[in-house]
Amino acid sequence: MFNNLLKKRLGNEKGLTLIELLAVIVILAIIAAIAIPAIGSIIDNSRGKAQVADAINILDAANLYFTDNPNDTDNTVKGTELLSAGYVETLGKIDTVTVIKPKDAPINITFKDTNGTTHKNKTLDNLSDATVKKGVISIPTTP
Repeated sequence: MFNNLLKKRLGNEKGLTLIELLAVIVILAIIAAIAIPAIGSIIDNSRGKAQVADAINILDAANLYFTDNPNDTDNTVKGTELLSAGYVETLGKIDTVTVIKPKDAPINITFKDTNGTTHKNKTLDNLSDATVKKGVISIPTTP
């Protein structure tokens, strides 16, 4: 009779012990410790890629500007000029930008990213080959 009562009581046990709950919490903490830095890195890389995309948009807008203004002998336009003339709605996260259209070379852009790095004389091909690792933009130079 005692065995039957004991089996009945133990068979109806539902719920988790404190040790089991602590084990689940430890496992969740380990998963969070792995996932949070990975997500942070993805966000930083996305910000860098967005800056490269902004530079490409500004370069395209400057190309349109030079097409619309063929008598502009300066062959240089600043981002603020493109903004005020309506060629771009925003410069995005790019702070300082200058676009130059040399007579015998492709149009190129010089800009400063949010990390403070100045990228000088980058063409559309350079920007298309840009990579971002750990939030740092790497743009190859023209050989």
